[in-house]
Amino acid sequence: MFLDTLLHRTFGRPNGLLGRLGGKLMSRSKGEFAAWVIADLDLEPDDRVLEVGFGPGVGAERLAEAVPDGFVAGIDASPEMVEQARKRNAAAIGDGRVELRYGFADDVPSEDCVFDAAMTMNSMQVWPDAVAGLRELRRVVKPDGTVAVAFTHHSGQSKDELPKLLADAGFDEVRTGDRGDDFCAFAKV
Repeated sequence: MFLDTLLHRTFGRPNGLLGRLGGKLMSRSKGEFAAWVIADLDLEPDDRVLEVGFGPGVGAERLAEAVPDGFVAGIDASPEMVEQARKRNAAAIGDGRVELRYGFADDVPSEDCVFDAAMTMNSMQVWPDAVAGLRELRRVVKPDGTVAVAFTHHSGQSKDELPKLLADAGFDEVRTGDRGDDFCAFAKV
């Protein structure tokens, strides 16, 4: 129980000193993983993209590079991660190309059908209700948009349950991809 609490405060919903340390560790390991997921989103330079559970902001940084004429929004349920991600993305935030907020997957502060794509990496396993969070992603992504739900092998998430969770959230077309022990499900809205 103590170890679970410690890991949750460090990586699941980073909080306090442990959360800051967890963010620094995550920022060193997420770059290549984020690049792999983003490459399969097949983004256009002017796309609008949402990241849920952006952690230390590595994915948001890579997304901003992938959509230089677009916009990246993000929400994360950890104030520690919002702070770290805002520092990492300060220039793009200053340019108005990135906006990072505190928030939850099942309550995205956005109108319907605003984003061309959305992604979440190593986040869904700590959402209170995975299907509710996925429904929110479906709500805010435009028709024909893509949602990527990705996990590293450290997440403890089962690859086999992803297609059913996405179907329960209303997604029709789902495909999965692997990179070693890491995996991602891509779903069309």
